[in-house]
Amino acid sequence: MNFLRVAPLAVLAFALTACPDPAKDKPKAQVTAAPAEPAHPAGAPAPPAIPGTPLRFSEAGSSISWTGAKVTASHAGTFQKFNGAIGLVDGDPAKSVVYVSVVTDSIFTADSADLLEHLKGADFFDVQKFPLATFRSTAISAGGGGSATHSVTGLLELHGVTKTITFPATITAAADAVTVRAEFAINRKDFGISYPGKPDNLIRDEVVLKLDITAKPSQGG
Repeated sequence: MNFLRVAPLAVLAFALTACPDPAKDKPKAQVTAAPAEPAHPAGAPAPPAIPGTPLRFSEAGSSISWTGAKVTASHAGTFQKFNGAIGLVDGDPAKSVVYVSVVTDSIFTADSADLLEHLKGADFFDVQKFPLATFRSTAISAGGGGSATHSVTGLLELHGVTKTITFPATITAAADAVTVRAEFAINRKDFGISYPGKPDNLIRDEVVLKLDITAKPSQGG
């Protein structure tokens, strides 16, 4: 068999079967080293003090979803258990803080039961060792680029690794609710999730996160 004839056909077949990168056109979160903090048990940082008016949110009324991909396919899913709070100060997001805690074992995809178990295992989230992922903001500033209204910076702890990340978000604040909408990509390897996949079907480094949060005052104030 003539290699010069086969090679172009192999390249064409790969091009036809390759999956588009879902993170290609999404804003990329800026990721930097986190400042040193007192040690705490893995996955159990202390929630920050919530200033101003505390508004709560959870999977009941909000969503945190993700999309990952390998060369030949993409997979999408959600986290089904999480909760958090926004401390709204003077009705101004830039003076406010947000905290969220996600139960990693609640990761879900309808694509494949085997894939779901693999995602929960040591190659990916290692949910037995790292049961929680958390984010707490350290700064929120007006102007996030594109259609975003704000830029959110904070500490993301995932897979036992804490990094400072910054991402664009659209935040709307009212007395009875705060909504946060954001869609951005993070590099899983920044957080020690480095499983490469199969040699002929590599897993892409970037994962798209989509936040659709509605925070409201707790019952009784």
